[in-house]
Amino acid sequence: MMNRRQMLALGAAAVSPLAISAQPTPGKPAGELVITQTSCELMLLSSLKGKVVVLEILLTTCPHCQACASTMQKVYTEMNGAFQPVGAAIDPNNMTEARMKIPQFIYSNGLKFPVGWTNRDMAYQWLGANPNVAAVYFPQLIIIDKQGVIREYHPATEEAYFKDEANNLRKSVERYLGPTPGKAAPKR
Repeated sequence: MMNRRQMLALGAAAVSPLAISAQPTPGKPAGELVITQTSCELMLLSSLKGKVVVLEILLTTCPHCQACASTMQKVYTEMNGAFQPVGAAIDPNNMTEARMKIPQFIYSNGLKFPVGWTNRDMAYQWLGANPNVAAVYFPQLIIIDKQGVIREYHPATEEAYFKDEANNLRKSVERYLGPTPGKAAPKR
């Protein structure tokens, strides 16, 4: 039986239960991704090297993506900005519409971190996904360490991670922050 996240799959009215999500490879360099901010400035993913980055590739109209972004903001605030959350919106059919919806997405979710848009095909290539072969579900949550290496990948279909998303996200980020002065390193 398909869950709500699976029903938000792109590119097909009916999705085979054998369809799989994209697979960014933990342990490999993140690669470049260009995210255009609402100010039309370009943000390169590589420019965030030196920070732990939590990247959400999202659809602005997806309720699960909205919840994920809100959780990222909550954890970011609780952790006093210890990591860099980033949102990259795509839209399967109309990038102009996606761009226009970003300011409302930011406002209605109370986001204080960068959310921009990226080219759908570029995002799929970055994810290593081919929506013509297998459905891609959103949000796609990727955690990148300070050296620019993908450490964790959590697709929308990973129900266990998203059920307790705030705690899981906090633990994930802490794992890659390293020790802080006067505090022991988190156990792995």
